[in-house]
Amino acid sequence: MEQPSAEAEYASGISNSDAPWDLFDSRAYLDHNYQDLRQDDRQIIMAVRDYFCEHFRHRQPAEKLSGIDVGSGTNLYPSLSLLPWCSDITLYERSAGNVVWLEREIQHYSSNWDRFWQLFTDREPYRRVADPRGRLSGLATVEKGDLFDLRPGGWSIGTMFFVAESLSTARTEFEEALAKFIAALTPGAPFAAAFMENSEGYRVGDLEFPAYPVEEPQVRDCLAPRTDDLVITRLGFPGEPLRDGYTGMILACGVTS
Repeated sequence: MEQPSAEAEYASGISNSDAPWDLFDSRAYLDHNYQDLRQDDRQIIMAVRDYFCEHFRHRQPAEKLSGIDVGSGTNLYPSLSLLPWCSDITLYERSAGNVVWLEREIQHYSSNWDRFWQLFTDREPYRRVADPRGRLSGLATVEKGDLFDLRPGGWSIGTMFFVAESLSTARTEFEEALAKFIAALTPGAPFAAAFMENSEGYRVGDLEFPAYPVEEPQVRDCLAPRTDDLVITRLGFPGEPLRDGYTGMILACGVTS
């Protein structure tokens, strides 16, 4: 019997529920992605930092906000971007291994994150955070959960980096994931979301994980009806690509409608 091609298998679809999330190798993912500060992450950090600073320069909140980072994985810099603005930060994560890593790491995060934090301190609101380790430890809690079960309207600022396109091969699940993220935020909440462009999937340790090959028009189509002041930026390859099988990164910032 003729075996299906790799393209046919990919097209047949892998849903979020099919992927082995609780076998996700946290250490392998961290070592490959975040032991060094890459040029593309540098650009994303600076763009998100500047977006939040400009947003709050014009709209000072009456009180500290409740923040969420959806699908944190082993990436702390989205949570670090929320530190000046929040009274609490939820790190929402499905993988059991990543939950264990996050619960340990937020207590006193590792020195490799110092290079990431240093970029934030080029702007004054971040420089006023004298002890980012202590502040993250005091504000952050880790919640294990499926993105598709996110409760609506629970948070007033949010981030979601490399998640919606990295959980299945289905466009419908990509769109639903973005809709769930936006719905989890209160009206008028600022947000930042990042995506791997045209991702073909990714390997973590010995396991393969699915992805939907998103491009900028799909990101805009999903977010524009639900948000205001939407700014989408495409990043090419400012340095060596992280891995094979993607064409760049996309960053979307805006405010929920």
